[in-house]
Amino acid sequence: MEEELKCPVCGSVFKEPILLPCSHNVCLACARSISVHTPDGEPPVQQSRASASSDYDYLLDVDKMSLYSETDSGYGSYTPCQLKSPNGVRVFPSSAAAAQRLCSLTCPLCHRSVSLDERGLRGLPRNRLLEAIVSRYQQHRAVSSSSSSSGAPKCQLCDRNPVDAAVMCEQCDVFYCNACQQRCHPSRGPLAKHRLVPPPTHQPGHAASAAAGQPPATARKPATCVEHEAENFVMYCCSCRAPVCAKCVEEGRHAKHDVKPLALMWKQHKCQLSQALNGVSDKAKDAKEFLVQLKNMLQQIQESGVEFEACLVAQCDSLIEALTRQKAKLLTKVTKEKEYKLKVARDQITHCTMKLRQTTGMMEYCLEVLKENDPSGFLQISDALIKRVTSSQDQWVKGNLEAKVGPEFHLTLNTDSLLQTILQLDFCQGKVETGPSVPPAPLLQLEKCCSRNNSATLAWRVTAAQANPIEGYILELDDGNGGQYREVYVGKETVCTVDGLHFNSSYNTRVKAYSAIGVGPYSKTVVLKTSDVAWFAFDPTSAHRDIVLSNENQTVSCNSYDDRVVLGTAAFSKGVHYWEVCIDRYDNHPDPAFGIARINTMKDMMLGKDDKAWAMYVDNNRSWFMHNNSHTNRAEGGITKGSTVGVLLDLTKHTLTFFINKEQHGPTAFESLDGVFMPAVSLNRNVQVTLSTGLELPKNRKQ
Repeated sequence: MEEELKCPVCGSVFKEPILLPCSHNVCLACARSISVHTPDGEPPVQQSRASASSDYDYLLDVDKMSLYSETDSGYGSYTPCQLKSPNGVRVFPSSAAAAQRLCSLTCPLCHRSVSLDERGLRGLPRNRLLEAIVSRYQQHRAVSSSSSSSGAPKCQLCDRNPVDAAVMCEQCDVFYCNACQQRCHPSRGPLAKHRLVPPPTHQPGHAASAAAGQPPATARKPATCVEHEAENFVMYCCSCRAPVCAKCVEEGRHAKHDVKPLALMWKQHKCQLSQALNGVSDKAKDAKEFLVQLKNMLQQIQESGVEFEACLVAQCDSLIEALTRQKAKLLTKVTKEKEYKLKVARDQITHCTMKLRQTTGMMEYCLEVLKENDPSGFLQISDALIKRVTSSQDQWVKGNLEAKVGPEFHLTLNTDSLLQTILQLDFCQGKVETGPSVPPAPLLQLEKCCSRNNSATLAWRVTAAQANPIEGYILELDDGNGGQYREVYVGKETVCTVDGLHFNSSYNTRVKAYSAIGVGPYSKTVVLKTSDVAWFAFDPTSAHRDIVLSNENQTVSCNSYDDRVVLGTAAFSKGVHYWEVCIDRYDNHPDPAFGIARINTMKDMMLGKDDKAWAMYVDNNRSWFMHNNSHTNRAEGGITKGSTVGVLLDLTKHTLTFFINKEQHGPTAFESLDGVFMPAVSLNRNVQVTLSTGLELPKNRKQ
């Protein structure tokens, strides 16, 4: 409400406000400063109140009054402007000579002009209602200030420990200390027009009396007529829309106008104002709700912007990732071409060097022969030498002295169309409004997708919010050989780990979403490659209870004199795999067994005694192969402390082979192996072994 109580000229609260014919208010002192004095002998322009509501009359009056405006070149010199108010309204100095002249007044808000009669500003009514409201507002403000602070007002812009205010801006209504005023409210630019005044000092006694509800010292006097100052307003002129006294109705210019009792019109206008306020109140409520929506939209825009930026980064990263993969492929081709050229050139250099050495040696020998003076001896070898020289000369034909490869790489990469497409990459403007639709293709988050051993973890997300909620996702993988896709996960989660994949294989993966409307399209295909070699440890969950694991489950021993079985954490169904077991402790010549087994093999007997395990058991002198309690292929040579036992599982040939100290031990142990196998060891308390994985295949294999 404070803005309603400020004068448009000085920017402070109204002091002795007067009401202009256009229904705007100005302070009496401000009205004096903005009044325009016409030159002597110039008749004032009369303006009828009855025509105040006519737009045509208003425009006509403005046109007439432009003769006396300060911007008109005819009379601008009679009222020179020297000052400006804080709100930018020009202020004209008053003088005794100008007081005798006729005046006109221009409203600083609507710029409508009014001519003043011989009474001057006394002819305009004083807005006592506004004056009373200003008085109540100032009393309430003084009480509030007194209750909030008993001393001088503090700076309202200090971050911590505000100091006493040095000035107050009447337009901003803010208290400043000297530092904050220089930093936040400098006296230049647009703020140069603001008026800075010393802060008011509080008077506790006066504020306390006001807070106690004591009435002002003088009661408000009833309003009197401007033309008949002794008469109070008792009637209301509907034609002029102004209160009038009884004399104005009887003998004044309102005698023939439509007048009604003042109290009746007061109640009627109060009722109209109340009804209008109800309508405005409803609109204000709507505006508040709209503001709340806009403020909520700020947060939504911020969140949507962050999400969209992340989506854009992911899309661009996927393009960069695809380009990086393609670059690697192209570099591989270039590397192969380079290696081929280097190999051909080196072979040609070696061959040419060898032939040149032979030719040089032959030439030196022939020269020595030519130096001999024995005709018969020369003729004995001359025919052979001539044939050798001729043959050697034929070998150095033109074709043999030309390079088989050149330094140029005849590979051309055309990137013009791709570069043009990238430069034209842009957003599609606008949003196509459609009916309910299936969910969009999810976006696989490459930075979260990974593979470890024969397991793959995939993560995805939806690029935009949907009107119809997504009920779940379907993740599909192929067989690792580019074959048919199969469903590996159906559910609401957006992260999934798939176990039991083949080692050294590349899997194509894709995902799609579904809702009540239907199933959406697939995402872009992502290729995940499993490990070339297997890294694993012993599995404590499936081991016999007498088994003791240590060294992060890489070392195994046993508490029992009987043989106990422990399996590895990896399962193999494809590829070639090799691992070794190092003998850390070997006492009393036991016979531990090493090999492979199904997951449900017996754990309380030697490995290989049932039909679910294939093993080699070995002591310090000899070894045997065993499956389903059948002992075969006895071989000489055993193990001691520090020995290594290697296991080679070749599922491409479906064979199992054993090694001792890097050398193949015996023939191929087992053939026709098919299915899923796990590394396995059986031992008793006299043996301790340590597992080594991720090894290269042995090179001295017997075919």
